[in-house]
Amino acid sequence: MDSALYYVLRSQANSNYLTAHPNPDTAVAYLLVFSEQFDALSYLNTHGSEVAQHFQVETLPTRQLRGVLDRWQLQGIGLVQDPLLPRIEFLQVEKS
Repeated sequence: MDSALYYVLRSQANSNYLTAHPNPDTAVAYLLVFSEQFDALSYLNTHGSEVAQHFQVETLPTRQLRGVLDRWQLQGIGLVQDPLLPRIEFLQVEKS
């Protein structure tokens, strides 16, 4: 069983997860995930300081990742490698 944890940012106003849209001309969205809680907070404070108080960091076990992607109709994850630049690796998940 994979017990790895990811950290995600979720809006306190509407419960939506923070997503990335690599191509603004399409509806393709990826869930932004972080390997450490402090990386999620650094990303939020660096790139969204004006809305930081509206988000909270949540843990997301790997085993629940697929369910979140399916429920929110996301194409995959954007694994944030460096929260300050930011450098994001996009991984698409095949639909079952």
